[in-house]
Order: sequence, then structure tokens, then C-alpha cells
Amino acid sequence: METQPAKNISSYIIQSQEDEIKRIALELHEGVGQTLYSLYTGMQFIQTAVDQPEMKGYIGDMAQMIEKTIQEIRLLAVELHPPALGTLGLLPALKSYLKLYTSTYGILVELQNEGMEVQISERESITLFRVCQEALANIARYADTMNAVISLHWKPGQLSISIKDKGKGFDVDAAMKKSSGLAAMIERMFLISGKCVISSKIGEGTSIDITLPVY
Repeated sequence: METQPAKNISSYIIQSQEDEIKRIALELHEGVGQTLYSLYTGMQFIQTAVDQPEMKGYIGDMAQMIEKTIQEIRLLAVELHPPALGTLGLLPALKSYLKLYTSTYGILVELQNEGMEVQISERESITLFRVCQEALANIARYADTMNAVISLHWKPGQLSISIKDKGKGFDVDAAMKKSSGLAAMIERMFLISGKCVISSKIGEGTSIDITLPVY
């Protein structure tokens, strides 16, 4: 167990990282993304003004490449820091992210929400989102499945979240020694006085169970 000063230092480091991630995501979306969009519209205008079929086709291909790059940057910006997280909260941010997640990986994720939602801090929302994001990334990388379920259950004094899949599963003890991502999930929840329990059975699937005190 960490001492309180160490916990405070870890919290400060993670918060500093999140602030920088938020800044980069904003720059990608509003800076680089907007510049590329201006280039894209300019290429479309040039395409309409060009008479030579070969050149028109070439410019069209360039415009499509720019459009694809814009979509990739928007996805990256949302993965780094969903705009809805700070304004609308955890649930809308998860819904927004899951749409991109499914379109990217082809994995359908059922999102369930039960109970009376309680307002939580932005720091707690970011932490919960990051843990869910890591769990979903692991499903895409390793689970070999096309379906998953995220369940949020609000009850007096506690929010419980479970992320489950029926993929190929893994040896948790062995994975904990190799994966910094799994350890980071547990550490992040500890820093906001929550818990993260990872359980898995080979051939049966994996369950990530998160709990957070809410008031």
C-alpha cells in the first residue's frame, strides 16, 4: 500500500499528464484538424476548376487522402480526451467513444446503465473513462471476440462498473507481471479511493469490476 505522500505525488503526475493530453487533443481537433479541413475544401474547389481528366482524378485522390486523415485525427483526439467528458460527464463520453470504438474495431459493446446517476468530479470521470478505455483496448487486442458489455450500476454511496467479454481469456497473474496497462488500471482506481478487480478464465472470458464511493 502506498503512503499518503506517495499517493499525492502519483495523483499530481497523472493529473499533469491528463492536462497535457487534453491540450494535445484540443490542438489536434481545432488546430491540425481545421487546417486539414481547409486544405480539403481547397482541393475540392481546384478539382472542379481543372479540365484534364487525369489531373482531375489525381486531385480527387488527394482530397480523399486528406479526408481520411481528418477522420483519423478526429478519432485520435476523441481517444485522447472526449469533448463530452468535461462538459456532459462520464456516460455521454462513453457513448461517444463506443461509437468510434465499434467503427474502428468492429466490436459491438452493449452499454447498460442502472440506478440514479450521481454527479462525480471531473478527475473521477477521467479516471473511470481511462480504466474503461484500457479494458476495451485489451479486448480489441487480445480477447478475439466481437461482443462486450459495459454495465454501470448506481446505488447509494457507490458506483459499480463492469466490463465483460466472452473472449479467450488469460492468466491474470502472468499478465500482471508483463502488462503495465493492467497495473495502471488498479493504480488509477486506488488514487481516487476506488477499486479495480481483474478476473479471467482461459476459454471463458474476462471481467473488469470497478467500484467507486460516490456521495
